[in-house]
Formats: sequence, structure tokens, C-alpha cells
Amino acid sequence: MTDSVTTRRSGLREATRRAVRAEISNAAMALFMEHGFEETTVEQVAAAVGMSGRSVFRYFATKEDIVVGAIEQVGHDLAAELRSRPSGEPAWEALRRAFDEPLRALENDGGIALARSTLLATTPSLRAAQQQKHAQWNDLLAPALTGRLTGPETSREYRAHAMVAAALACLDTAVDQWTKSEGRQSLDELLDTAIAAVTGGG
Repeated sequence: MTDSVTTRRSGLREATRRAVRAEISNAAMALFMEHGFEETTVEQVAAAVGMSGRSVFRYFATKEDIVVGAIEQVGHDLAAELRSRPSGEPAWEALRRAFDEPLRALENDGGIALARSTLLATTPSLRAAQQQKHAQWNDLLAPALTGRLTGPETSREYRAHAMVAAALACLDTAVDQWTKSEGRQSLDELLDTAIAAVTGGG
């Protein structure tokens, strides 16, 4: 089998897997919003998509992952966007601009993101799972930020992690406020305000 055939088949399998994950996630979100996260079982989610509970766990490690699993990929996308920012751009500006596309996706997804955000805000186990994913984001983003920092080289990695942690806290605060406003406030403006508050810009 040629490398090109192997690559195509691998790509097809991954595309199929993503499609099944999306189908499970969408069905689960409908059930979670109607009945509550804790009250909905994995077996109910599985029945909604015509598979067994065991099969659901082939695509998601935990029940919480059905809601927050996609967050991990967002972290990789953020890191790629941060690396692609102009080399002379200041670190904070590059970090802020890396969030542009994810924020647009949240505001333009027809309400699904708002429903998910509401669920996260009201379910402690999901909130904890989200914070674990954000810790992974820090590990992805900090190396992409380190090269933009000046000052002592020995502290650049440490400072990059601190900056990313602060930016993610600002993001959480902005999304929480956006959720409370039921999507009426601008996520861009909320994040800008939060970052200005921690960087001395407002």
C-alpha cells in the first residue's frame, strides 16, 4: 500500500471519527439542556444516537468530555495562531489577537456555545473539567509566547506561563459575563476590558 493511500485512509478515518463525536456531542447537549447534566446518563445519550454506552466511551473518555472534549483542540488552534502572529508584535497583543477566531466562533454558532457555557457555569464537575483543559492550554501556549519576551532569559518561560494563566483567567471572566448577559454583550469588548484590568490599561 502506498503512502498516499495510507494517508487518505487515515484522513478518512479521522474525519469519520470527528463526525461521530460531533453527532454524540450534539445529541448529548440537547439532553443535558433539557434534563440536566447530572440527571442525564451516558446510556440515554447512546440511545439518542443509536449506539451502546460502551461505544460512546470509544469516542469520549468521560461523560464530562462530551461537553468539554473539543476544548483541547481549541488549545492547539490557539497555539498555532499565536505562533503565526507577526514577530515584532508585543507579547500581550499577540496573545490577545490569538483569541480572535475562537471568540468569533463562540458568538456565531447559533446559540450552541451559549448553551454550553451556561451548562459549564452551572455544573461543578464540568467547570473542573474545563479548568483541566485550560491547564493543557497553558502548556501549549506558553512555549509559543516565550520567544516574544525580553528581559532575563532564565525567567522567560516562567513569565510566559504567568501571562497565559492571566489571559485565560480574563477569558473565563469575559465568557462568564457574556453568559450572564445571555450573549447580548460583545465577547471581544469583555475580553479587552478584562485584559486591560490586569495589564494596567484600565
